[in-house]
Amino acid sequence: MSVLQMQRINLCALKKNRKAILERLQETGAVEVDIRLEDDSGYVCEDVTSLRMTFEKNVRTADRALEVLQQYVPEKKGMLDSLAGKPLVDKDSFEKVVSCKESYLQKAETVIELDKQIMAQRANIQRLQNQIESMIPWQGLSVPLNYSGTRKTSVFIGTLPGVRSLESVYGIFAKDDSDTEAVDAEIVFQDKDFTYLAVICLKKDAQKVEEALRTAGFARPAQMSDKMPGECSEDFRQEIEISKSEIERLQKEIEQLAPERQNFKWLSDYFRMRADKYEVLGKLPQTKNTFVLSGYIPAVDGQKIKDELSQKYEAVVELEDIQEEEEAPVLLKNNHFAQAGEGVLASFGLPAKGEIDPTCIMTVFYVFLFGLMLSDAAYGLIVALACGFLLKKYPRMEENMRKSIRLFFFCGLSTLFWGIMFGGYFGDAVNVISRTFFGHEVSIPALWFVPLNEPMRMLLWSVIFGLIHMYTGLAIKAYMCIRDHRYADALCDVGFWFLLLTGLVLMLIPSSIFASMFQIEVVFPEVVNTLSKAMAVIGAVGIVLMSGRAKKNKWGLRIALGAYDLYNITGWLSDALSYSRLLALGLATGVIASVFNQMGSMLGGGIVGAVIFIIVFLIGHTFNLAINLLGAYVHTCRLQYVEFFGKFYEGGGKAFHPFRSNTKYVDIKEETRA
Repeated sequence: MSVLQMQRINLCALKKNRKAILERLQETGAVEVDIRLEDDSGYVCEDVTSLRMTFEKNVRTADRALEVLQQYVPEKKGMLDSLAGKPLVDKDSFEKVVSCKESYLQKAETVIELDKQIMAQRANIQRLQNQIESMIPWQGLSVPLNYSGTRKTSVFIGTLPGVRSLESVYGIFAKDDSDTEAVDAEIVFQDKDFTYLAVICLKKDAQKVEEALRTAGFARPAQMSDKMPGECSEDFRQEIEISKSEIERLQKEIEQLAPERQNFKWLSDYFRMRADKYEVLGKLPQTKNTFVLSGYIPAVDGQKIKDELSQKYEAVVELEDIQEEEEAPVLLKNNHFAQAGEGVLASFGLPAKGEIDPTCIMTVFYVFLFGLMLSDAAYGLIVALACGFLLKKYPRMEENMRKSIRLFFFCGLSTLFWGIMFGGYFGDAVNVISRTFFGHEVSIPALWFVPLNEPMRMLLWSVIFGLIHMYTGLAIKAYMCIRDHRYADALCDVGFWFLLLTGLVLMLIPSSIFASMFQIEVVFPEVVNTLSKAMAVIGAVGIVLMSGRAKKNKWGLRIALGAYDLYNITGWLSDALSYSRLLALGLATGVIASVFNQMGSMLGGGIVGAVIFIIVFLIGHTFNLAINLLGAYVHTCRLQYVEFFGKFYEGGGKAFHPFRSNTKYVDIKEETRA
């Protein structure tokens, strides 16, 4: 469990070797570029923004082509194929595709253009459907919508707002001295918003009629045509069929390009790597003939990279230790077991400068407490087998996903252990099945005790495990203080708290409160009772006197700060009680499982009872496993983040992000180098 030591690598080389050096650094993925030069150093940075943007545009083109292919010619994938990781391809095959990149890029653009044409045809279909819909009210009209009348008459075709009767339409033209006999109106269609009508009048009255209609809110149709409304609708339907045929043709053209899917993926990754390289290239300080590069590198890789670059590219490479005021990026190095917990740690924060990597210790407690919360042997076996199968079947799984599944594998083993200790096998399924279907109850006894039968005993052990967990956090804090030669901090910030807390615990155990809660009566020798009181007093006095030791010659303030710090004993009580969630979740798993077992057995034995039991059993225990897996994960994380890390760990370190081939679709197999 360690944070890898970092060094700063500084490189100066000939400009002609710039591309080769960057590509080699990108292949190794060992250096995080971090260039720091004085403004007056004489170096300048080359503007490669245009080229980098071109590469990024090509990445988007390839990715968009893949999205289009996935839309029209979906790849057949299994439910778990996302766990398979990126396929590994040899470098020669990759470079063969890259050598034809312009051709493949053109094909990708063709796919995108075909999709644009399909979208245009679909938009045209939608437009035509809207036009057909707009023609529906006019289907009863016997003349074209743009019909204006005869030599002696004028016709007005349009809509009036609202629902109107024919009488009210005629009322629009009725005036004291008007002659309505020269106007004829016909209502073609009505809905809740408009009245669709046609009005005919003498040519000489056209202006007066039109003004009256406009005053009433008359509006001409949006779609004007010299054909009958029925004929227009039929024309629109024919155009829709033509567009659909065109869409089918375009889709077939896209399907013919589906075999290029893999080439598009490789093309995307190639331009992605090029864009990353040119992003770094734009940061490199250069002169006419040379360039420099600086960054962070793990110390274990430093000498090897230095020798290779010096010998192969005649570069001047210097390795130096990280300066005291400089905070290097963080890269963790843990064993196979502890690596599984790195994701949990990273979710809280990587170690800051001066902090230790607590991953290994945290992972031990995480697995231990997770199993204690789930605590059913059958559930643990299912989780362990499922995770073990996934790890075996998908060896190229993405690294963070692999760590998470490996963590759940260990948690499953822990759950199996605690389930055996507590006698939980799908709750009390063994008892229920044997009693219901075989007429004779059989049980598998717990190796330790059954929490459902002795909940207070389980609570006691939950608090004990919690105290061990928190004491370990304090011990780590003491270790860091001693490591950094801060002996006073170790004594005052840790030692006194150890004395106070241990003394209070030893005072509580033989008390009547403890005996009434846990039904256990403990009697210590008098010397132990005296010692526990002395420890508590010494710890409390030490905290009051020394917590504010930074305020020298201000004893009043020091005492006040110490008293305030001593008040944090309530926080320790709260933290200790937080571990009662071990009891709560453990009981929840068993109780819910037992409820489902009882529900399934309500119809008794027989074929019908067996079928019902199997259905309820599968559904109920699947739900119980899922909900309690989530609960155990969340609450175990909380115990680490709050109760454990709160004692010694702050986090906030910056992750190590090396310059590497950040591909999306494939991993490129590197050549073996002597």
